[in-house]
Amino acid sequence: MTIPIAIIGAGIAGLSAAQALQKAGQTVHLFDKGRGSGGRMASKRSEAGALDLGAQYFTARDRRFLAQVQEWQAHGSVAEWKPHLYNYKAGQLTPSPDEQVRWVGVPRMSAITRALLKDSTVNFNCRIAEVFRGKHYWHLQDTEGCSHGPFSRVIIAVPAPQATQLLTAAPKLAATVASVQMDPTWAIALGFESPLDTPLQGCFIQDSALEWLARNRSKPGRDEHVDTWVLHATANWSKQHIDLAKEAVIEQLLGNFAELIGCAVPAPCFSLAHRWLYARPSSNHEWGALADPDQGLYACGDWCLSGRVEGAWLSGQEAARRLLEHLD
Repeated sequence: MTIPIAIIGAGIAGLSAAQALQKAGQTVHLFDKGRGSGGRMASKRSEAGALDLGAQYFTARDRRFLAQVQEWQAHGSVAEWKPHLYNYKAGQLTPSPDEQVRWVGVPRMSAITRALLKDSTVNFNCRIAEVFRGKHYWHLQDTEGCSHGPFSRVIIAVPAPQATQLLTAAPKLAATVASVQMDPTWAIALGFESPLDTPLQGCFIQDSALEWLARNRSKPGRDEHVDTWVLHATANWSKQHIDLAKEAVIEQLLGNFAELIGCAVPAPCFSLAHRWLYARPSSNHEWGALADPDQGLYACGDWCLSGRVEGAWLSGQEAARRLLEHLD
């Protein structure tokens, strides 16, 4: 009987590890606390359609990741986004074109993790609370008190603060992961019945509570009946207003948006807010992935590398590589 490998977290890092292990002939079982895959690449349903409230786009600099992106593109789950980009600084809005190639999932960001999910066994709506060792194998306990297992090895692919709690069986790994600080981000979406009178489709913002905004319909494959915009607050503003009511977050960030956009902004026909508690690591690390191969415990995620989508994917690949190296 083949004892499967458990992966906790079905975001891009966990799914990348699963893909690499399955290619090597391993049996994998994924667990995720959410209703679907994606983590910060998930798309949120709204009355205006699916919205990317987390990762807005991604870049590919590493040749391995670029090859993967081109494969996704060939399958139609990814396309290049070429927005009219602007910069907002010291009260001035200026065009800011660049040569950077930006990619998005089609018709929404979650299309990428959906594509990675195929052929995988996943338990959604299952929050793992504990990872413990039996006589020979690993077992997982969820918050409902159910036990899952046995597993030969475990890869933990969740944000660092959540990973720390699951690594009590490997104190050295837990201590390393506990040193990682992750910043929050408040994200809001606004919908307008009539398109706003601006050529702007994406904007990097300084000197404001906001740091980024994007016009959703400018992304390929988005078929929208309203003009929806996604706004991200800065990490500092998000920290200072971490427990603010969603309505107040929307009101404040809408005010900032109206100030900088350079055209009339009517009352939105719809709005929503989402708080990403662990949006990205505060600083970059170069671990690739973390491992206690003797015990068979591994940790990966964007926080092991650059904090970007590419970093998450590469970290999952590295966790799988290190695990396969130590197979009996």
